[in-house]
Amino acid sequence: MRTAGQGPEGFEKRDGSMKLGQDLVMAGLTGYEGTRMIWRKKSGLLKGWFSASFLRELEAQEPVSLKMWIREKEAAGEFPITACEFAGEGGVLAALWNLSGIYRAGVDVDLRLMPMRQVTVEICERFELNPYRLRCENCALMAADRGGQLARELQAAGIPAAVIGSVIPGIARQIRHGDETAGFLERPQPDEIHRIE
Repeated sequence: MRTAGQGPEGFEKRDGSMKLGQDLVMAGLTGYEGTRMIWRKKSGLLKGWFSASFLRELEAQEPVSLKMWIREKEAAGEFPITACEFAGEGGVLAALWNLSGIYRAGVDVDLRLMPMRQVTVEICERFELNPYRLRCENCALMAADRGGQLARELQAAGIPAAVIGSVIPGIARQIRHGDETAGFLERPQPDEIHRIE
C-alpha cells in the first residue's frame, strides 16, 4: 500500500480503509523475532532452564514470507485485505496502535487469540517480558471483510493466522484477555528486547 504524506496525529496517510464490523486478522507470530534475539544473547542461560529439544525450534527460520504472499495475492487480483500494518519494533501492540491511528478506527482485540509459540511464552515469563511488546518479523495485522476465510488461506500457505478482533465504532483501542476486559491500549512503549542486556 502506498504512503502519501501525514494524516491525523502524525500518522502516515495510506491507501485502504477500515470499516465498522470488519474482522482483524493477525498473520505471523507474536514476539518471535524478539525471542530469537534473546536466544542469541542468552543461549547459555536458556540452556540451563530449558531442554535442547524445546529450544531447537528457535534455530529455524520461518519458511513462508508474509510479504511475498501478500504481493502474490495483489498480483493475482485476489487481495482480501483493506488495511495492513506490519509488526516490528515494539511488537504487535505498536502495530495495533499504528493500524488504528492510520485509519482512525476503533478496535476490539483479544490478546489470547494472537498466534504465539510456547517457547516465546516461556522465555518471556523467565525474563518478565511482555511478549506483545516484543519485536516481530514476518507478522502483520490486517482488516478484512471475511477474516475467517483470510485466516484459513494464510494457514493453508503455512503462515500462522487467526481472527483476533474486530473494528468497532469510534477510535477506542479496546484490549481484552479472553472474557476479561484488560482496558485500553496505551501509546507504544520501548521494545521489550531493550530490557535484555
